[in-house]
Amino acid sequence: MNGLGVLLLKEWREMVRSFKLLWIPLVFIFFGILEPITNYYLPEIMKTVGNLPEGAEFTWPELQGKDIFVSLSGQYQFIGILMIVLAFMGTIAGERKSGTATLLYVRPLSFTSYFFSKWLVINAVLVASVWLGFSANWYYVHILYDAVEPKQALAFIMTYSLWIVFATTTVLMFSAWLPTGGTAFAGIFLLVFYPFIDTTIGAYWKVSPWKLPTYASDWFDPTLDRSHLWMSGGVTLLLIVLFIVFGIWMSKRNAAKTTV
Repeated sequence: MNGLGVLLLKEWREMVRSFKLLWIPLVFIFFGILEPITNYYLPEIMKTVGNLPEGAEFTWPELQGKDIFVSLSGQYQFIGILMIVLAFMGTIAGERKSGTATLLYVRPLSFTSYFFSKWLVINAVLVASVWLGFSANWYYVHILYDAVEPKQALAFIMTYSLWIVFATTTVLMFSAWLPTGGTAFAGIFLLVFYPFIDTTIGAYWKVSPWKLPTYASDWFDPTLDRSHLWMSGGVTLLLIVLFIVFGIWMSKRNAAKTTV
């Protein structure tokens, strides 16, 4: 086996065979387009089907382009992250359970290459999907709303992309550590529900990976102090590295549990 290169090719082919290379970007693009169009026409829709009393007026807040960007990240926070957990919870645990990993483990396999190949391919697909989704969003925001400053939009997307990489690393780490069901439970709790808890009680701390999606919107206001954003980004990068190391170690440790 030619190390990392062969494993990368294997993971890429798996993405193609499972159609994840197709439907994951389409989901992000779909919501990227849907968000500005829905918000733009929603007042008219409410007037038409809202069954309001005669003479009553439906007041809708006037949104700006940056508000749509932030709104879309909120959609991705639930639907996108849930999709990531469900799509990749069996990436390593599923191979152990099905016995597929046996075909790899009998070869002189580097578990670093094994874990890292999955990490690279999955993040490449997901980060590209996020950028495609926000690019589609930016295009329709530019048409329907006021234009968003490109530099601010890029900084926003890059910050949110770091959160996506953290999410995928967390799921892969759990998949190397736990069975598929345990990965689903831990991933959904830590990435889908815990951000709501962090929002509720997180006033007591300002630095957290779970605050990155919120801090990303700070790029739209140049007057804000971004020190907490930078520190949260640094902590997130550190945790990503630690989760990768732990995931590699658990992949090797749990290799003996592979179904033969």
